[in-house]
Amino acid sequence: MGKATKTDSSRKTQAEKAGLTLPVARIGSQLKKGRYGKRVSATAAVLLTSVLEYATSELLSLSGNAAGEKHNIKPRHVMLAVREDDDLSKLLSNVTIAGGGVAGGVHGALEKKKKKAAAEGKKSKGKSSKKSKKSSKSPKKSPKK
Repeated sequence: MGKATKTDSSRKTQAEKAGLTLPVARIGSQLKKGRYGKRVSATAAVLLTSVLEYATSELLSLSGNAAGEKHNIKPRHVMLAVREDDDLSKLLSNVTIAGGGVAGGVHGALEKKKKKAAAEGKKSKGKSSKKSKKSSKSPKKSPKK
């Protein structure tokens, strides 16, 4: 590790050339190791890396919004962010996030039934109480002479 020469300072990694944070070369080597095809181009690694970086940044930004004022993003925040976003929810529909808990909320169909049943219950109570008052009063019989 001596002095930096001209060649060392002018060297750029594939990630730097593409303007990415994640390592392009490592993902490219994983593509080759995985035997997804006979040949894997260098641009395939760049493309996959950029897609992974975008998905990661999107997930982290949504999780940060779900965390609110808190400084740490917990699995619960990640789960809430995934379930709120339509695209991520579709992509990760079969994924269970460990420590994420249960997504809150009541299904719309159940909620409507509850409201209708409660409204009908109020109406029937009001009508039955009026009927019961009327039925509780017996008609006055005229005294027989």
